[in-house]
Amino acid sequence: MAVQSEKITFKGALGEELAARLDRPDGPPRAYALFAHCFTCSKDVFAASRIASALAERGIAVLRFDFTGLGMSGGDFSNTNFSSNVADLVAAADFLRETYEAPDILVGHSLGGAAVLAAAEKIPEAAAIATIGAPADAAHVAHNFGEKICEINENGEAEVMLAGRSFTIKQQFLYDIETSRQRDHIGKLKKALLIFHAPLDEQVGIDNASEIFLAAKHPKSFVSLDNADHLLTRKEDAVYVADVLTAWAQRYIETPAPVEKPTGQEGSVSVAETGAGKFQQKVEIGPHSFLADEPESVGGMNSGPAPYDWVLAGLGACTSMTLRMYADAKKWPLKGVSVHLEHSKVHAEDCEDCEEKSGAKIDLMTREIALLGDLSDEQRARLMEIADKCPVHRTLESKVRVETRLADEVK
Repeated sequence: MAVQSEKITFKGALGEELAARLDRPDGPPRAYALFAHCFTCSKDVFAASRIASALAERGIAVLRFDFTGLGMSGGDFSNTNFSSNVADLVAAADFLRETYEAPDILVGHSLGGAAVLAAAEKIPEAAAIATIGAPADAAHVAHNFGEKICEINENGEAEVMLAGRSFTIKQQFLYDIETSRQRDHIGKLKKALLIFHAPLDEQVGIDNASEIFLAAKHPKSFVSLDNADHLLTRKEDAVYVADVLTAWAQRYIETPAPVEKPTGQEGSVSVAETGAGKFQQKVEIGPHSFLADEPESVGGMNSGPAPYDWVLAGLGACTSMTLRMYADAKKWPLKGVSVHLEHSKVHAEDCEDCEEKSGAKIDLMTREIALLGDLSDEQRARLMEIADKCPVHRTLESKVRVETRLADEVK
């Protein structure tokens, strides 16, 4: 299944603009998932992007974002802590709920796994939680600070090198992770839990997976990631997580009923909302599938042609096909045809060829045709006459009747 990735921003818990990306299937999503990245990472870290893309290929839309102060998001990282990360997750779920659909699945990697466990109770629609290499306690992350912990406690803050980058860690961060009471959150989940962990994980030991598993109530499952590293830097490990997660989540998410396929008869077209954005539609014509949308200027995502663009495309395609058929039948040296079209609303009195002059606005479609080849003036003139005989042109200029009926209700 084709995947589309869209840049998004929304307000975080501290009021800053958070940078996000929505990876979604080319069609109505079966479910929505929210992904929390690892400590000091970003939404574009390999594991996050690869797993999100793999889930989208399997029909699950995924929102991943940079926590406050990280990646492309606004704010100062030194003013954040584990609690603010949890609040950012809740804000992301609120954004999904208001703009698309509330997340059915929460996925967290490393400290992001601890964050989704803590945020789950505040996201009631989430039915399934998955953690990847997650610590059983948020305080586990403090081991990354080493001897700097004494400096943080003495001076209130210190510069700490993490993954080759410098971060300011304040004393409030240490206090926050020490008082997170993570096991209480795990025991009160009341949601399905899937724990991914590599036995040889050198960053977060396998004993953390055991503690989470024992603290959680059923239904709960554990999947070993064998020799994968903590950051899932190998593509096959990330894809494996997505495969297992998708299969496991089927039991806990409501999959939308598929849109009824076209009958295959000539002239049969199906159009249905995708659930992405305000206007995006999936158009199915026999074996062909397309997207329709509106420009960003009117609230769309510009992910496909607008409705009138489709009408112009139909007229242009029909014009070119009709000229090709006529020229071939006459054995004229027509080497190529191109058609440029535009649509506008004009006052009737401004249209020289329009019969109505009532003062009302009418639709005006302008068509410019380029004919390539060693054609005589008479042949070119005749082809321009034939252009007006294209079936779509004749339909547009005739009185068209549209009959509408209500379809049977989908249960």
